[in-house]
Amino acid sequence: MKRLNRLSFLIAAMFLTAAIPASYAQAFQVVAGGKKDELRTLNGNVRNKGEQILPGSIVYLKNTKTLTVKSYIADDKGEFHFHALSPNVDYEVYAEFQGTRSPTKTLSSFDSRAVVNMDLRIDVAAK
Repeated sequence: MKRLNRLSFLIAAMFLTAAIPASYAQAFQVVAGGKKDELRTLNGNVRNKGEQILPGSIVYLKNTKTLTVKSYIADDKGEFHFHALSPNVDYEVYAEFQGTRSPTKTLSSFDSRAVVNMDLRIDVAAK
């Protein structure tokens, strides 16, 4: 009988300890981000120093936590879009055109906007 009570206690303790981190994480997301599970979008365009669009530029987005990199080829208007970005991660963004690279910009986790617009400039002549 004591063995059964001990086993029941251990099973109950396992369930409680499994539930506490999940509840804590949910509460922390609400406090830290203001809105739970709100994903972000990064929009922008790539231009040269003379403000001419640079279609076909390759834009790189690096997650600074996982170090994964996503890329996007700028459309005929020089625009790029990255959707479903975590609000709790910093991202580094830069563009390349004809072997020349823009300065790297950062999308900070402290930026609470749901949609962020960011322009990238590359010091090259347009096609």
